[in-house]
Amino acid sequence: MIAVYSPGDSLVHRAPALVKLVLLAVFVTAIALQHSPLVLAGASIVVFALVLLARVPLVAVWRQLVPLLWILALAVPLQLLLAGWELAVTVALRLLLAVALAALYTLTTPVSDTLDAMQLVLRPFRRWVDPDRVGLVLALAIRCIPLLGEIVAEVLEARKARGGEGSVRAVAVPVIVRALRTADQLGEALMARGVDD
Repeated sequence: MIAVYSPGDSLVHRAPALVKLVLLAVFVTAIALQHSPLVLAGASIVVFALVLLARVPLVAVWRQLVPLLWILALAVPLQLLLAGWELAVTVALRLLLAVALAALYTLTTPVSDTLDAMQLVLRPFRRWVDPDRVGLVLALAIRCIPLLGEIVAEVLEARKARGGEGSVRAVAVPVIVRALRTADQLGEALMARGVDD
């Protein structure tokens, strides 16, 4: 979703965003409720087949899964110690499958299609919720996640160039200050365009 769309003309690419969102919610819920490592292993084959059907680069899917490996590196040994191998494998497979399905969605669906689908879902609730504002909020959230990543990367690079230590406080304070300044500038730009009306 965050600028990872991989253009293509596969069946998965051509499916409407709303249909893919509903199927994603159904599949992730089914995976979360599943307790059998064997069934989850079978689901892994289905997800891999979907990735092949979508003809998206496997490297792009792998890049989406890499951040999860750090979480699994902590969670799996803990589950092994506290609950046994079966639960550890189940938890790992659930997380990997859910993230892989979400990655497949983001790789095959442009952000604009997702926002349009969300606005379509919210139209019946127009009396209570403004679909256009929700779409704007989602677009801003999607844009701000990589923006925050850029801020963190720039702060880390600056710390490294100065030869400073990488303590949490030495990184967190400048990141928070820059993020707040960026939020102020974004708010001012939105007000200047009349979004607060």
